[in-house]
Amino acid sequence: MNTVRIPRILLPANADMQKWAVNACDQYTSDAEYWEKVKAATEGSPSAFKLIFPEIYLNDNPQQRIAGINKAMREYLSGGVFRTVNDGFILVERTTASGTRTGIVLSVDLEDYSFKNGAQSLIRSTEATILERIPPRVEIRKNAEIELPHAMLLYDDKSDSVLNCVRRGEVLYDFDLLFNGGHVKGTYITNPKEVISALYALIDGDNASSGNRLLFAVGDGNHSLATAKTCWEELKKSLSAEQIKNHPARYALAEAVNIYDGALRFEPIHRLIKTDKPMLFAEGLKTSGGQKAYTVINGVARQIAFDADIPKGIRELDCYIAQFIREHGGTVDYVHGGQELKALTCSGGAGVLLPAIKKEDFFKTIICGGELPRKTFSMGEGDEKRFYIEAKLIK
Repeated sequence: MNTVRIPRILLPANADMQKWAVNACDQYTSDAEYWEKVKAATEGSPSAFKLIFPEIYLNDNPQQRIAGINKAMREYLSGGVFRTVNDGFILVERTTASGTRTGIVLSVDLEDYSFKNGAQSLIRSTEATILERIPPRVEIRKNAEIELPHAMLLYDDKSDSVLNCVRRGEVLYDFDLLFNGGHVKGTYITNPKEVISALYALIDGDNASSGNRLLFAVGDGNHSLATAKTCWEELKKSLSAEQIKNHPARYALAEAVNIYDGALRFEPIHRLIKTDKPMLFAEGLKTSGGQKAYTVINGVARQIAFDADIPKGIRELDCYIAQFIREHGGTVDYVHGGQELKALTCSGGAGVLLPAIKKEDFFKTIICGGELPRKTFSMGEGDEKRFYIEAKLIK
């Protein structure tokens, strides 16, 4: 197998790491103030902020922003901003209010990843991929020279065999993150081949006989991986068979995390309906079941019943939201964090606070049932998301 690869990782050579690292681009999509604070905090310093496209700005002169990103990438590569970490993985220990989450930065073969529902690839999306979200991201990636990952891949390792085999080397970074992001420490892993063998051993169990083997389920950043896959499928049409084998765009950088990690919390992704008829929305929402959810108007939450089969309940809710928007106008946004949702409804609209799904039997659910509804779960709150630190060449 060639699914897991040892990448050549780029890290800042001499940057202020607190100003370098910024939160995932798909966070705080209704909170312009957050991203303005990031912009102000990183002004005048090398920063990943200049290399990413926060989704809140997708409709704000995107071509100009993309050109700026590509220019910054070229300048950083030619100006000595990066140093290269060769022949190893990076052990990432991220400490937040949830505890210390431990992951491994590695690269994976996009030939072994699929975002199609029902796929039996070794790497799979866990939620439905919204195809119309791919083209604007392709525009961002197609001329980019490097990638910075916020994708997190989950693996199923109850005995913690993968992390138990890790041998630590040099500490590569160790610092506090901006804006309540907690602390992060990155350590060079000196025995990546043993780690790869331990990962591959995970799929030689119960699922192997059925032929439906799953190594990684995409926990966060699926649309970014889907974009990388789409770009790769287009690029390889112009490559020779030999070039295809080792082209850097074939391999995507990501962080792999054991689903049983004690600090890995599955959080619901809430719905924010931007409408001038919030009471009408709440009155028309009919739910039932043994779980609890909440409608939120002007920051005030009201409990409602919700289906004990949470994915089923979310599908029904999303159908109602789509119908309401067709009939009454408005838009829907997806918000990480209950307090953030309550605060946003104080400016108008209606929210739905959803219950969290359990991570037990998560892999079996994906293997047997395919994808969950889009935006079903998130791994932690918004400020616990993966920050951009590492990078990799893709050209």
